[in-house]
Amino acid sequence: MSLYGMMRTGVSGMNAQANRLSAVADNIANSDTTGYKRSSAEFSSLIMPNTGGAYNSGGVTTTIRSAVSTQGVMTYTTSVSDLAVNGDGFFVVQDAAGTPYLTRAGSFVPDAQGRLVNAAGYQLMAYSYANGDPAATANGFEGLVPVQISDQQMTATPSTEGTFSGNLPAGATPPAGPLPSSNSATAEYTSKTSLVAYDNLGNKKLLDVYFTNTGAGTWEVSVFDQSKATPGTSFPYTGGALASTNLTFDTTTGKLTGATNSISFTVPGGSTLNLDLSKVTQLGTGFTVADAKVNGNAPSSIQKVQIGQDGIIYAQFADGSTKALYKIPLADVQSSDNLTAMPGNVYVQSTDSGAVHIGFANEGKLGSIVSGALENSNVDIAEELTNMIAAQRSYTANSKVFQTGSDLMDVLVNLKR
Repeated sequence: MSLYGMMRTGVSGMNAQANRLSAVADNIANSDTTGYKRSSAEFSSLIMPNTGGAYNSGGVTTTIRSAVSTQGVMTYTTSVSDLAVNGDGFFVVQDAAGTPYLTRAGSFVPDAQGRLVNAAGYQLMAYSYANGDPAATANGFEGLVPVQISDQQMTATPSTEGTFSGNLPAGATPPAGPLPSSNSATAEYTSKTSLVAYDNLGNKKLLDVYFTNTGAGTWEVSVFDQSKATPGTSFPYTGGALASTNLTFDTTTGKLTGATNSISFTVPGGSTLNLDLSKVTQLGTGFTVADAKVNGNAPSSIQKVQIGQDGIIYAQFADGSTKALYKIPLADVQSSDNLTAMPGNVYVQSTDSGAVHIGFANEGKLGSIVSGALENSNVDIAEELTNMIAAQRSYTANSKVFQTGSDLMDVLVNLKR
């Protein structure tokens, strides 16, 4: 049995080195594959039980491991849809059948339907903002949808939020006539500005905002639809004020002290708009508008797409406005090196990797998402060539063991001659 065992051990060694060479070949072939993780052959001895006076040679077993947790060098591109993960985490993608996978290969480009697809044909998955601010499903893939961005469909977003910051003159005195909220033809006010908002169809609605001093540190704010103003003047407005509220300031600091720091009203033909006034002050200078913003946009197609490090995909329209469309999550497992590699540079969880957990970029140990960059393969060509030479020599040495055993077997068979 010892000669046979020697030959069997030689075959085991040759098979192990063949596995090592196969891993080296894969690594060299994929040295330029985006997001590829190098594989290596790890050996362990196979011991056979021995009896007194006899040694039974065993062999070697091979385990293939992938260096999934080792990050490759990032290279920057000019494509916004090229994505890389800086740190821990994987993109969630799906194949044509809807099966989810994990990958670090972020070379995504839009297909004919506007879906972001990487070089292996896998679609990028994310959470949509269609139903509000998304939340990650921590222990599953439910709620994820393919990212689909089409620049051929026009969209209009009604105004729902706005901010106004500025200063109201501290030296103002209450007007003698009726307040704007009365909608009287003789109404008087202290200061006035206008804001643009959008209705449900994307039509622009010009809103007149009146600030009127009503006493020491108190002001009335009234909003009107400018299209309803009396021709050639302003008051009265048909239908009256859209909304009115009162602001109270600390006469010492000039800051708001009352419970009211916003005003809400329905945009004509649109949605309810909440205008934040918390940054308005009352100081010893004239009426000043520091900033005024109202969300929403007129009907337009998407001109450009931007992706932040938090994974939020924004659409920028022709008028310069932006809208959040999707939020890209990142997935992770306890032991990423034990994930099962699948064709197309994707991975699925295994019994040794642990369960998949999903979160957002920059949360916990998850890394950030870099737009306009790709993660290179983590293969070192010089190291692979060294491994190839070492495997070749080991294979040759093991073949000599087998050849020697074969020669001795011939001697044993021919003894009777």
